[in-house]
Amino acid sequence: MMSGRAAQGAAYRRLAGLGLVIDGYETERHELDVSSGFRRVTTTVVLRGGGQEGRGEDVTYVAEDHDGFPLDLPLSGHTTFDEYSRRFGELDLFPAGGPTMAGQETYRRWAFESAALDLALKQAGVSLGTGLAREYRPVRFVVSTRLDIRPWLEVDPDLEFKLDPTPEWDADTMARIAATGRVRALDFKAYYEGTPVDNAPDPELYRTVARAFPVALLEDPSLDEGSRAALRGEEGRFSFDAPIHSWADVEALPVRPRHLNVKPSRFGALARLLETIERAQAEGIELYGGGQFELGVGRDQIQALASLFYPDGPNDVAPRDFHGDARPGVPGSPLVPLEQGPGFGFAFRR
Repeated sequence: MMSGRAAQGAAYRRLAGLGLVIDGYETERHELDVSSGFRRVTTTVVLRGGGQEGRGEDVTYVAEDHDGFPLDLPLSGHTTFDEYSRRFGELDLFPAGGPTMAGQETYRRWAFESAALDLALKQAGVSLGTGLAREYRPVRFVVSTRLDIRPWLEVDPDLEFKLDPTPEWDADTMARIAATGRVRALDFKAYYEGTPVDNAPDPELYRTVARAFPVALLEDPSLDEGSRAALRGEEGRFSFDAPIHSWADVEALPVRPRHLNVKPSRFGALARLLETIERAQAEGIELYGGGQFELGVGRDQIQALASLFYPDGPNDVAPRDFHGDARPGVPGSPLVPLEQGPGFGFAFRR
């Protein structure tokens, strides 16, 4: 069960009262074999009502946790978006057991919240930008990969990247990658546990990476004593992602960040997400969007949020075209928005 409400900021208040009619829902399962050695599975929640449908994507990482997806939650009826959201403090979103990994409850909740937002906006006949009274702007994006970036640079030499330094990176590897001048963020992934991308803190690696890439953001470094010492003087480049699920988590960090990676699925509730965005920007924290290897509509939605709130950051929201090996014909950065129709989607010029 999940509970807890964020303060209702100006952005959320614009959406909280949207009318919402739900007749029922169903799900769609998506699967993709990926290069990092696992089969990516996501589930799309499809809410229907008033002749419209709203979609949201559950990015829970363990494939087996998508089995037994709940299909009988009491969601039908006439309500407002805020009233709908409040129900999730009492609902069991993993009735078949689980989730296997900690923190995945918010991923499933975000699927239902984003689907409801999409549906409510469509029933009102407005886009998310119109609902928020904000303008869609071109979205700068980076490509996140653990593979060799050279094939992608052959496709488009202007691409930018977010990479995961690993113990396999030696000095020659770092020098070769740094020489491209295209790396904008480095993700140490110090806060992941029980995942294929766990990366134990390594002060020597931290120190070497920081020197090799003197201007790139340093995301999710460990803050233990040895790591802090290795990165002393680089605190202005620190950014955080995995520990952040609410504004309270930002305030609990032992350092005040100047940058944050905003992943909506980590927040679960739209109110928590928008509160964090508003409070961070009010304090001058630079934001950029992050993804969770979405296979469907979830990717469009993180692009929409980036376009409306933090379009100029090194957004890890590259289109789905970048899943897999390098190939020609992929969109370039920035993604230039077209006129947006009703809902929580994002259409861009190709």
